[in-house]
Amino acid sequence: MSDYFAMGGYAVYVWTSYALTAVVLIGLGISSWRRLRGLEADLAAFEREDAP
Repeated sequence: MSDYFAMGGYAVYVWTSYALTAVVLIGLGISSWRRLRGLEADLAAFEREDAP
């Protein structure tokens, strides 16, 4: 098992790349979610203005 985590001596590079990928994907998810909430708020405001 320790051989797997050592990655043949390249563990620092492999695990760093996994961590960076995870951070970027989480950041993109949060950014998309925040943008969706903003657009939904804009749409709700637009619908309130447009309602008779």
